[in-house]
Amino acid sequence: MSDEAGMATEATLDPETREKLLADPGAILADRDLMRALVAAREDEVGENVIDIRGRAMEALEGRLDRLEMQHENVIAAAFDNQSGAAVVHRAVIGLLETSDLEDLIHSLQADIAPILRIETLRLVIEADPVLPNLPEDVVIAPQGAIERIVTAGRRAPRGDDIVLRPSSPITRPIHGRSVASEALLPLELGARRPAALLLMGSADAARFMPAHGTDLLRFFSQAFRLILLGRL
Repeated sequence: MSDEAGMATEATLDPETREKLLADPGAILADRDLMRALVAAREDEVGENVIDIRGRAMEALEGRLDRLEMQHENVIAAAFDNQSGAAVVHRAVIGLLETSDLEDLIHSLQADIAPILRIETLRLVIEADPVLPNLPEDVVIAPQGAIERIVTAGRRAPRGDDIVLRPSSPITRPIHGRSVASEALLPLELGARRPAALLLMGSADAARFMPAHGTDLLRFFSQAFRLILLGRL
């Protein structure tokens, strides 16, 4: 390159900018857009018949960095969702504990606890049994064997203690009493001498309860409700 051309190149940068870059060349490396522009300028200079391996390597590293950043953001988002979900369930359990008696407990499910959990419906279903007469009117009384049919809904039966997450089923529509898009079914074991019971949750969001979702928080909520319910019966 002639001295004239070199001087022309230098003239494209004002002295202050040039001094800053010479003092801290790492600033260029930290700017991905600037580095991309520099590599593109280099490739234009060498022509189409020459492959710049460094440029290709940088593109590959950029792609890998983008993927790592996306995974990092997804992990943070999932951790935040889990923490937020746990706080919501804890508030709901406290709401259950604050009820004064069985009737208040059952009434609170739809009136107070469902809004805390951000769902549309929360109903307790118990199969009819003389051992538990005079249950509050908000309890859904079902014939014997009905809960198993509700849980299976024509599909392969899960284990008795399995929580079921699924799109809403026609069999549960009368229990919800309104239109929902997805639902969670939480079986309750009340004891050998007591009838089968079930907590039924319904959401207008089709993605709220999906089979691939975890059930740890729902299991904690159902176990807490079971203990509170047994203490009130």
